[in-house]
Amino acid sequence: MNTDKRIDALIKRLNYIKDIFKNQENVNVAMLSSELSECNELRSKISHQDLERQLVRLEDLFSFLEAKLEKELTPMDRVRIVRHPQRICLTDILENVYDNYTELGGLGEFSIDPAMVIAQACIARRVGNKIVNQPVMVIGQEKGHGQEFRNGGSVKPWGNAKALHYMKVAEAEGIPIHTYIFTPGSYPVEEYPGAAQQIAKNIYGMSRINVPIVAVISEGGSGGAEAIGLADRRLMLSHGYYSVISPEGAAAIEANLHRGERVSEELITRCARRLCITAEDNLRLGYVDRIIREPVLGARPHNYDFFRKLRSEIIRATNEACISAKWKKPFRATFLRHKNSEEDLFMRWDLSGRARTRLIERRHEKFRNLSTSAYMDNRSLVLKMGSALQGVAWSTRSWVLYNMIGRVVRFAKQGVEGIQSEAHLIKNRTSRLLKNGNGESSSQSNLSGEMRDKLLCLSGPCGGPCLEEGQWKYRSPQSTADRTLTCPNSTEEGCLDLWGPDLFGDFGGVCSTCGHHFPMEYQWYLYNVFNYAEGFEFNSGIESANPLDYEGFDLKLNEIRKKTGLRSSCITFETRMEDINAVVICIAAPFRGGSIGAAEGEKIIRATERAQRKQLPLIAYVHGTAGIRIQEGTHGVMQMPRCTMAVRRYMDAGGLYLVVYDTNSYGGSVASFLGCSPYQFGIRSSRIGFAGPRVISETIGMNVHPNYHIAWNALARGHIQGIWDRREMSKNVHQSLLTMGGRNLYYR
Repeated sequence: MNTDKRIDALIKRLNYIKDIFKNQENVNVAMLSSELSECNELRSKISHQDLERQLVRLEDLFSFLEAKLEKELTPMDRVRIVRHPQRICLTDILENVYDNYTELGGLGEFSIDPAMVIAQACIARRVGNKIVNQPVMVIGQEKGHGQEFRNGGSVKPWGNAKALHYMKVAEAEGIPIHTYIFTPGSYPVEEYPGAAQQIAKNIYGMSRINVPIVAVISEGGSGGAEAIGLADRRLMLSHGYYSVISPEGAAAIEANLHRGERVSEELITRCARRLCITAEDNLRLGYVDRIIREPVLGARPHNYDFFRKLRSEIIRATNEACISAKWKKPFRATFLRHKNSEEDLFMRWDLSGRARTRLIERRHEKFRNLSTSAYMDNRSLVLKMGSALQGVAWSTRSWVLYNMIGRVVRFAKQGVEGIQSEAHLIKNRTSRLLKNGNGESSSQSNLSGEMRDKLLCLSGPCGGPCLEEGQWKYRSPQSTADRTLTCPNSTEEGCLDLWGPDLFGDFGGVCSTCGHHFPMEYQWYLYNVFNYAEGFEFNSGIESANPLDYEGFDLKLNEIRKKTGLRSSCITFETRMEDINAVVICIAAPFRGGSIGAAEGEKIIRATERAQRKQLPLIAYVHGTAGIRIQEGTHGVMQMPRCTMAVRRYMDAGGLYLVVYDTNSYGGSVASFLGCSPYQFGIRSSRIGFAGPRVISETIGMNVHPNYHIAWNALARGHIQGIWDRREMSKNVHQSLLTMGGRNLYYR
């Protein structure tokens, strides 16, 4: 019986190896298969002692060749390891790493989203003769071992909302958070709260969670990973991968396939290598702090030594996060740096109020300093130093003018207003008493007819489009074409054909019958809405690059630079609109579809910091964005938490962050720094979501309605707060600047 079990175990090991090295001709795999087949044939023909010797030899051969195969693993082989049903999952970790746990928010398939598992767990530590239980909140995606109801670890929006809720519970209780990332990506549905908007809320919320967060990455698929991946310490399993997109998705985009076509295995393998997705790649790039070594060919549920190592690394990382926030403990810090096992080092994981504040500051500094070498900065050293000194000067000026002097002025004004209010009340009452004594009616009004009309009339848009002496400041090049265009709604609305010069000239690209918005260039908005001609563009020297040396991407960048005249898809400038200064971020679709890479992320962060220092409102106009730029790999993904944290810091300081969408806006941009704004609006031509119709149909196997992402549906789902007519955008922006935002704006 023992012999049969050993043979069955070897058969399982062989099948596992074949699954990893799928469709590959490998001499070592062929040798194992041949030797095992031979042993199976001889088992009934040889004695028990000979069979025992044969099995010992075969087990040694398996161990030797598995170690050899480990060295031959390609990035795509590692992807197959983390996707395999025998791969460890979160339930295995809860059972073997923690001493006790209680699952929260559901059990098994009886959960709002079984792909997201939450548990309150504890780690028992021996301190002298005592046992101390240290509670933690464990949050992670659960793939299960082939359980279909887990949805392969693809979490729906309500699963991410559940994770954020229990993070706030951990914050209230003052206990650390351990997150485990086992997801190929988030499930792309737009129903409330929406995939993109909920990921943005998670990143926004995690940036200010004031308890230690430790993340462990096994399979980190883009936005799905970032939903619970913003952490003080980020560890990665040695066979894991962390990427902007799956290798299959990158290959499909690279090959420009149409519906129904399949990508070759060779192209998928090549894309996996180009994207730099392995643990070693991410450690080299600085996006993980440490690699946890796994057994040969990946950790599986029976590898108990690995769980002991994982437990030790989790304790060490939590200790590091705590000690970085507390006052310096030189002996403990030195011990943490030089010891490989921290089971013997005990420290409390609760933090004081000041330590919690320092923890958040360290977290912001950590992410602010990432991916700074993944873009080109063509400014001279003198300009860089001047820019840094200028930022300090702005901060000092704003503090003196608006905080120190402004606080005194505000206090004085409030005192004067209070006295005036009391005096006005006394005057009115005295006047009323005197009038009543003389028999005069107090109901008579001294208001003129003109003033009464102003007070009683309803407010609304007036004055027509924002024309300057009968002309737009910028006229679309499309207005020079002598042609007629038919509105897409002509069948339903009876729209007449429109002459090009009228449509794209006087009408601003809007159908005069039904109001349909034809696509317009981003320059139309820059000049007619944001007064770009009189503004000042900054950080124009920051330029998109090819940090991963992605094959053929340098040529594509040079072509798009010549075609558009832009150095990146992001334009940042300071302008003045209706006597109000503001910082504007424009994401231009013509440059690589408005995709976001390290250069764009850096420009967005610097624009946010400029707005905060000068106490200006911040406006993001999204002409179109395809999400994160896949050719930059994790350099691109990292802009999701980096930019969101910068926006969070600006908004916490009392600023106004306004987002306006136009044309198609999808992907990681909407799922981070755009989707976290409390004031999001869409032009009538906009389409907003987490993933486009084609990606959704390929992911969930269902076709979506052509109007699934239109602005009206986004408004109905609560993703945006309003829909604007393009011709009224200038007035709407100005009114938003006057009525929205926090206390820390210079004109307040």
